[in-house]
Amino acid sequence: MATIPSLPSRDDVLRMARGTTDITGQLLDTAGNITKIAINTLDPRDGSGTELLRVLRRTTAELAEASASPQAQEAFYRIVDTLTRLGTTGAPLATHPVSAPAQALLAALGDSLLPVLDAVEPAVEECAAVAGELAEALSPLLPATAGLAAGLLLALTPVLRAAAEVLRDSTPELRRVADALTAALAPLLPLQVALAERTAAVAADVVRAALPPLADLTEAAAAATKTARPALLAGEELIVAGLEHLQPFLLTTASRTGQVARAVALRVSAAASPAADRSVVVAVTPA
Repeated sequence: MATIPSLPSRDDVLRMARGTTDITGQLLDTAGNITKIAINTLDPRDGSGTELLRVLRRTTAELAEASASPQAQEAFYRIVDTLTRLGTTGAPLATHPVSAPAQALLAALGDSLLPVLDAVEPAVEECAAVAGELAEALSPLLPATAGLAAGLLLALTPVLRAAAEVLRDSTPELRRVADALTAALAPLLPLQVALAERTAAVAADVVRAALPPLADLTEAAAAATKTARPALLAGEELIVAGLEHLQPFLLTTASRTGQVARAVALRVSAAASPAADRSVVVAVTPA
């Protein structure tokens, strides 16, 4: 015979009532805040609310028209298909036993990489800024580079097409090669695994024995570098000063070399097409 559950006590009823009251108050406060935001955003006194609604209506109309286009429908279909494939293939991979070591590896890498990322963050930001400036400075070269890349791809297209045709016609031979390689290499795999295990053990012993001397050598090199830092800074100052003294000479040499190259190019162009460079000289003598 089923037992009749006991009724909640007075303290339990009061606790549930207080919790319900608190939740209701928080919901009402949230609804009031949302209402205030809507009123402040759509305040019609200065016309901003009407303009905002007009912009939202026009934007949503354009989005609705764009989403109905065949290109957008094709993009939506591809997104849904990709998500479906990820769902059907990702779930078995996530539950596969091989995923456990991968998750442990990712967790270990995350725990060890976070301090490293925090340390290199300023350098990465500075490098990104310099890379942006470098890309902006090299922007005039981008059209020429794109043209060269396009020409190279056009030149490689016939070669790739011919290679694809050859491989397509040679499918039986390729299958025979694969079967022969598999038959030849399959007996060697256990031996290779044993050799790899022995090599890993020997390498681990070597690394374990080499780490203490390497640490001592690193500490000695760091101490020597710290001691020789003034001399290194003085040498760098001398190199920079020498480059500054050589800068006018290098600029003059580069300018003269450019002038000579330009003159040689003009002479070569005139020699290559002498007929296009003919001119008539009219001499005028005073009467």
